[in-house]
Amino acid sequence: MIKLPGLIDPHVHLRDPGGTHKEDWDSGTAAALAGGFTTVCAMPNTTPPIIDAAALEMSLTAAAQKARCDYGVYVGATLENVDSATTLAKRVVGKKMYLNGTFGTLKMEQLDAIVAHCASWPADKPLLAHAEQHTCGAAILAAHLAGRSIHICHVSRAEEISLIRTAKDKGIKVTCEVGPHHLFLCLDDVQRIGTGRAEVRPMLATASDRDALRANLEVVDCFATDHAPHLLSEKDSPAHPPGYPGLETALALYLDLVHAGIITIDDVIDKCYTQPRRIFNLPEQPNTWVEVDPDATWVVRGADMQTRAKWTPWEGTTLRGRVERVVLRGKVAYEGGHVLAQPGTGRLIS
Repeated sequence: MIKLPGLIDPHVHLRDPGGTHKEDWDSGTAAALAGGFTTVCAMPNTTPPIIDAAALEMSLTAAAQKARCDYGVYVGATLENVDSATTLAKRVVGKKMYLNGTFGTLKMEQLDAIVAHCASWPADKPLLAHAEQHTCGAAILAAHLAGRSIHICHVSRAEEISLIRTAKDKGIKVTCEVGPHHLFLCLDDVQRIGTGRAEVRPMLATASDRDALRANLEVVDCFATDHAPHLLSEKDSPAHPPGYPGLETALALYLDLVHAGIITIDDVIDKCYTQPRRIFNLPEQPNTWVEVDPDATWVVRGADMQTRAKWTPWEGTTLRGRVERVVLRGKVAYEGGHVLAQPGTGRLIS
């Protein structure tokens, strides 16, 4: 058994408000605890999107009533809220710019808006971007010209991690994250998973892209699941929305990298705790830890998961490494496959 600090996932989608049939603050934070995460940061592409004070209040009210682990929320960037978003800065973890298509309505393509958001957002609050390929370069440059840092979400391609490495070497203030599905899956896995179920943003890339991420893990500041649940009926429909549930399988996948000698346990702690705390300015959680059996094997079954989505792209896979116990602020929150923390016991971190 090994003891880890309470892990942090800085990138989850909990679908509350507007999509609670597939996840809400209750089921999503239960999934987090089952996966060893005691803090989650929720993205703003809900319905309505979290782009103003009214929508933020709706999300925070639901979280205060339902969340079982600690939490924060991001505000989304739009063409219209360059100035008004700054008034919410103290209540949110950071601001998210969507520069490529994904689930929701927050895509923002105009370069002048990107520049304006980079210039207006407080320098001491994180600024994040869903930025793929050429928009990755645009986001990094706009933030650099504004004299501030930027965090690139779910890097998925060799060209992106190469650009970020070069930017860091030049002293540019950029951080980035990689998700477990981009470290383990590629286009070769689509047929096995199923076309609709494999749909995700950023899309699964080539095996060479996946291998480039693994070869450049020293450039990756943190891991983030991009937990993005949808029901199987939705994934198997002609529309098949993008995203995978990931909170309950992520740690075992990271431990797979440890077992393979690619990273160490200390690297897992660094990328799932130390660096997320630093990048997102998160408080300590006293008397909080996770107990993990790194050698326990288990077969992944979506039906057994806490997430309301009840499916996983790793269905039937045998993983090695299992969360046995989670203690949050001195109280047992998860043990032996059971979530013990009650709805509403989580705390707002921002």
